[in-house]
Amino acid sequence: MQLLRQLYTSHFGKAPASIEALAGAGSNRAYYRLGNSDGETVIGVVGTSRDENDAFIYLSGHFRKRKLPVPDVIAVSEDRMRYLQKDLGKESLFDALKGGREAGGRYNLKEQNLLVETIRQLPNFQIRGARGLDWSYCYPQPEFNEENVLFDLNYFKYCFLKPTDLDFHELKLEANFRLMAKDLLAEPTDSFMYRDFQARNVMLDKEGKPSFIDFQGGRKGPYYYDLASFLWQASARYPDKLRRKLIYEYYYSLKQFTEVPSKRHFVERLSLFVLFRTLQVLGAYGYRGYFERKQHFIDSIPPAIDNLRRMLAAENFHYPYLMDVLSRLTQLPQFEVKDEPKQRTDGYRTTDSNIYQAHSNDGPATFSKYDGKGPLVVRVFSFSYRKGIPDDESGNGGGYVFDCRSTHNPGRYEPYKKLTGLDEPVIRFLEDDGEIVTFLGHVYQLADAHVARYLQRGFTDLMFSFGCTGGQHRSVYSAQHLAEHLNKKFGIEVRICHREQGINQILPAR
Repeated sequence: MQLLRQLYTSHFGKAPASIEALAGAGSNRAYYRLGNSDGETVIGVVGTSRDENDAFIYLSGHFRKRKLPVPDVIAVSEDRMRYLQKDLGKESLFDALKGGREAGGRYNLKEQNLLVETIRQLPNFQIRGARGLDWSYCYPQPEFNEENVLFDLNYFKYCFLKPTDLDFHELKLEANFRLMAKDLLAEPTDSFMYRDFQARNVMLDKEGKPSFIDFQGGRKGPYYYDLASFLWQASARYPDKLRRKLIYEYYYSLKQFTEVPSKRHFVERLSLFVLFRTLQVLGAYGYRGYFERKQHFIDSIPPAIDNLRRMLAAENFHYPYLMDVLSRLTQLPQFEVKDEPKQRTDGYRTTDSNIYQAHSNDGPATFSKYDGKGPLVVRVFSFSYRKGIPDDESGNGGGYVFDCRSTHNPGRYEPYKKLTGLDEPVIRFLEDDGEIVTFLGHVYQLADAHVARYLQRGFTDLMFSFGCTGGQHRSVYSAQHLAEHLNKKFGIEVRICHREQGINQILPAR
């Protein structure tokens, strides 16, 4: 700290009026914000490796010559272990996307535009930034190669896979690792691989324009890697629709700088790098979380495992033994999806033989003809009160009907009039307002108790209906969310009918 203060004083001619330590993440580098009495600030960096510092200083100068938005290095200590760089502000892209993350991946239009602007800039770095670059400055190595790939795959094996105590055959796994490394390196490339391209390393100016930091680990390598790293960041929870949009934006931005493969080939190659990147980050999470006990990385493991689980279900990679190991890994008890129904064991748990606690004076309890039939199917409707409450086709006479009209109506505002409660702008409007969230919190309590009891008794049918003025916004949102909630929590089949929208959907039993 004292040496960094001396560097500032030497460059500016007076000591800093303020020094603020900045939060770190996975790096051992220390960052500080140093300011003068007028409030002007710079960022001070204290590194642990001269080579790493030299990489950043060189790359920053090279990228600035290419007119890329990176911080200028202002001063460097004689031993090159500390330097000062321009302060790009306090808001990162990660900070700006907080609302979308906390909404479970429902990013509003402003947040989506920030993501689009950022992803369009990435090929600019990768292709234009690579021109004339002296790769020998890159740290810790100049190029993405087989040694690099195998190191990361074995990092995953030793720091994440082995601590789980999962049984596996090391030689068979190593053979698949080598095959995967060969496939990853199949295409030669002259692009700059940022390597740590993530939302925390993108800073936003007052106009929301992105600038980029922490590129000192970059090297010559394939451009697929950075796209996979950014879009499959586990904690970001980008929905598939948004992720596809950002891949499209990246692909067409890349075409402005270089010749690109066909869309099909591009997507296939990207999937391979997504798998590799997922294993790589699990290795990092294992080391930083299991061994260094850093809570941020421990908390990041479940969403990363969920990413892996989804990937294995969607893709067919030709590494049979690795796929077997990964499949068994995602099924370990510590990685089970939370909130699985406690009522089920094998199939559906139906009637319990002792669901009523009888008093000795009451005599034995009797049961209705509906007891013990199972399995339970829940039907959830959205509707407009103008067109009446939905009929109950089961013959049971109907179920719960909830009136959503007391909550704030997005249909009163022009931007939402042609949308429904399934569209992200409407979802964000309702959740930012908060009334519908409170409303559904009470509904969930009632519905959970009722479904649990119906499962216990072995009943076969339960109906929930949500009404609002037009059956378009609030009722659709409420019906969809209750249906997904019950399907996830109890694993039962839920049938959704958005009557006024003509939409029917079945969430299958698990």
